[in-house]
Amino acid sequence: YNTPLHYVPDPTQDPLQGFHNALVMQSGAYQNGTFVVGVAKGGVEEGVDSLADSMIVAPSGEILAKASTSGDELIWADCNLDWCYQYKDTLFDFDRYRRPEVYTRISGQRGVDPSDRGPFNKL
Repeated sequence: YNTPLHYVPDPTQDPLQGFHNALVMQSGAYQNGTFVVGVAKGGVEEGVDSLADSMIVAPSGEILAKASTSGDELIWADCNLDWCYQYKDTLFDFDRYRRPEVYTRISGQRGVDPSDRGPFNKL
């Protein structure tokens, strides 16, 4: 996905484009206990400025490498895949912490009308 620098539906989001781009990659890496390599197009295409900001993120959510220009650029990082186990076998060992009895009522619901969002219907 190429992140545009200008978000037409809501231009107030423009200053947050870089923050949101990094946020989803960092949180995705951390929540899944894995490395994320986000490759982004930079420059202008069909009149649209793209963010660039390719990056490599560790399972901890730390940015290990990040592009510094909007041109062609190569970034790299040492990625020890064993680092993933530190997260997958401890903090995010979902089988160990799964408690279906707690959420059975939610997962068992049938016939719920998703359009009935109460006071948030206009969102």
